[in-house]
Amino acid sequence: MKLLDGKVVSAKLKEDIKKEAAELTIKLGRKPHLVAILVGNDGGSETYVASKMRNCQEVGFESTNFHYESTISEEALLNKIQEINQDDQIDGLIVQLPLPKHIDPEKVTEAIDYRKDVDGFHPINLGRMQRNLPCFIPATPYGILLMLDHYQLDLAGKKAVVVGRSNIVGSPMSILLGRNSNPGNCTVTLTHSKTQNLKEEVLQGDIVIAAIGRKNFVTADMVKEGAIVVDVGINRETSTETKSGFKLFGDVDFEEVSKKVSYITPVPGGVGLMTIIGLLKNTLEAAKGSIYQK
Repeated sequence: MKLLDGKVVSAKLKEDIKKEAAELTIKLGRKPHLVAILVGNDGGSETYVASKMRNCQEVGFESTNFHYESTISEEALLNKIQEINQDDQIDGLIVQLPLPKHIDPEKVTEAIDYRKDVDGFHPINLGRMQRNLPCFIPATPYGILLMLDHYQLDLAGKKAVVVGRSNIVGSPMSILLGRNSNPGNCTVTLTHSKTQNLKEEVLQGDIVIAAIGRKNFVTADMVKEGAIVVDVGINRETSTETKSGFKLFGDVDFEEVSKKVSYITPVPGGVGLMTIIGLLKNTLEAAKGSIYQK
């Protein structure tokens, strides 16, 4: 078994991004600029946004975080998004999910200018991705592709099974793995909680992407010998074992599954770090205007 090590890959790619950002800063006369909007005081969301902002600074981006109370109205939030859309000094905008119940996440996603949608969630970006046109690919699937490419894993003709059908990870991942590209050219099965004979379906996977959001959902008896397993899950539980007071678990029973597979991502230290790389690369492309002309 070999680790698909997000720490190693992200460190290498951050150096590449940092170099490009420095060159672009000279050309533009300013740094690439990412703005994050955080609503409420969810501990996990605060941690994720802080990490994204810190990584921006590490690669030479400017980063701004607008943090609002959970009582902010939907109208006020949408107005702020429109203000950012119209600011030519801002290249990328992300709104951290989840949002309070009184705010419609679909309205928020669609309000973001698709040319600044560096999370890759806007319907225009998802539609262009489906048609294999230039776009911002959702950050987590993009990061996974970058990791697979780094390890030069040949997936052509392989059977890929995606567990989970979210618009953020599972569905786009299934499309990307089926593309005529590298990594890609897989025969893809998209499974979910209602899939009949789920264990038998996952057992067919030469590569398994676990993105269902349940701790240790994928067990050793669901994975065949020698498979490649990518664990997207980040499940937080309170713990007295860590300084932070919580512990992260993946969607895969790492201890048992790792005994059977050829490659596997750890949690933490795997896909989460690569998601940030996907976000940084999208922001860099937004600043360059290489996907959508400014």
